[in-house]
Amino acid sequence: MLHINVQQQLGRLTLRADLQLPTQGVTAIFGLSGSGKTSLINLVSGLTHPDQGFIRLNDRTLVDVENGENLPVHQRKIGYVFQDARLFPHYNVKGNLRYGMKHVSREDFDYIVQLLGIEPLLKRYPLTLSGGEKQRVAIGRALLTDPDILLMDEPLSALDVPRKRELMQYLESLSKEINVPILYVTHSLDELLRLADRVVLMENGKVKAYDTLENVWNSPLFAPWKGESEQSSVLALPVYLHNPTYKMTALSLGEQQLWINEVHHQANEKVRVCIYSSDVSLTLSKPEQTSIRNILRGQIVQIVPQENRIDIAVLVEGHKVWASISKWAFNELHFAQGMDVYVQIKAISVV
Repeated sequence: MLHINVQQQLGRLTLRADLQLPTQGVTAIFGLSGSGKTSLINLVSGLTHPDQGFIRLNDRTLVDVENGENLPVHQRKIGYVFQDARLFPHYNVKGNLRYGMKHVSREDFDYIVQLLGIEPLLKRYPLTLSGGEKQRVAIGRALLTDPDILLMDEPLSALDVPRKRELMQYLESLSKEINVPILYVTHSLDELLRLADRVVLMENGKVKAYDTLENVWNSPLFAPWKGESEQSSVLALPVYLHNPTYKMTALSLGEQQLWINEVHHQANEKVRVCIYSSDVSLTLSKPEQTSIRNILRGQIVQIVPQENRIDIAVLVEGHKVWASISKWAFNELHFAQGMDVYVQIKAISVV
């Protein structure tokens, strides 16, 4: 458990946070630039110090202002990956990886090198590497210090689009393969969807929300981030079965199933999907002889009029699914809160 209870004055901004984060998976620190995201993880790393409060990681106190405790940075067992790679130019990649390496076996070294795809780079120097390659080396170096937690401060922000795509694949593998919790700072919705298990939503130095990605994404507090152009729903659902004939996978949604294109996950392993409201329509009775495979029962729980459409939230087996329909259809079908309807989903994105 990482317990953060701190306050720090940052010019006119007061950073306040009281969080208890599990030491597993990826927790994203999300918000606008200047909201206090990097300042928060800098307090965890020891690069800066709180004015009040404490930070505890598992059974160790990293800092406790009231008791005068402040563990030095090099004793905190924390890996840090910055926006820029900060590699040593006079060391080759292998030398950079071995710098600060502690209690890591040859097998573990080879595993990290293979996981990050940097074996072909070991004899090269930083000046000859692309931005994405440098960041992969920086991540490997941080992991090889055998940290209790890994801090990542917008590691994709300085990269162009092709390099971001390249590194994202490695980050996705990393988040699933390593047994090191990650605090990941970002303001990218795409990175949030693809990497985060949990989200700390920050605004003006304050924690506005903390929960699973699904719950934060679907909460009213997060609506401004998704914009008014389209609603969307994020669901994390376990695999129910595979249909190899049609290369489809069914996910469990309570007593119903949600069909997606085939994924190579085991039964009961969770898959995260995003459903955009423009891909959802509503009917009052269950349609027959339709090409749409996903037709789910639900109940209308929220109606939000927009300038040129009506957004309707339907609760399906405890999960909120948004549909966007025309005002004409809304008036003709007389949709109302509490009404039982059928949700037709035309497309689903696996993230």
